[in-house]
Amino acid sequence: MPEQGPIKIESEPGETRVLTVPTGVRGVDIYRFPWVRDPRGDLTVGEFDRLFPFRPKRYFIVSGVPSGEIRGEHAHKQCQQFLICAYGQCSVTVDDGITRLEVLLNKPSVGIYVPSMIWGRQFQYSADAALLVFASELYDPDDYIRDYSAFLKAARSAD
Repeated sequence: MPEQGPIKIESEPGETRVLTVPTGVRGVDIYRFPWVRDPRGDLTVGEFDRLFPFRPKRYFIVSGVPSGEIRGEHAHKQCQQFLICAYGQCSVTVDDGITRLEVLLNKPSVGIYVPSMIWGRQFQYSADAALLVFASELYDPDDYIRDYSAFLKAARSAD
């Protein structure tokens, strides 16, 4: 399977609009959000009803991940996710069964949209990393595909 990356998305203060960049992995896009630098502190913003790929029903934050640990390693049948490393940095791999891409998330103004039926994993967390994940669905353990070969089989039958 061809693997691109790792890629680091450049984002600078002064960005005033949402920019969306396709990745080459089916349905996965990288978002660069407005970033305002101010003497009182930086601000980045995204509006859920405008230009966000879905309206979240829940969120969770992954933090305190020990060095070398991997999170994720699953796909969702229905749930879509949007990941932003709000603090620190981590790497994210997205895989549609044909193309795999590694993205470094290291700015709160950059996020990655992960639609359903994309295998994802998160790793190389900095000690201070806080990964904010928005989910389109409430938690449902039956929505997870946790075995990579089962994911490949399901992804091929969906095409």
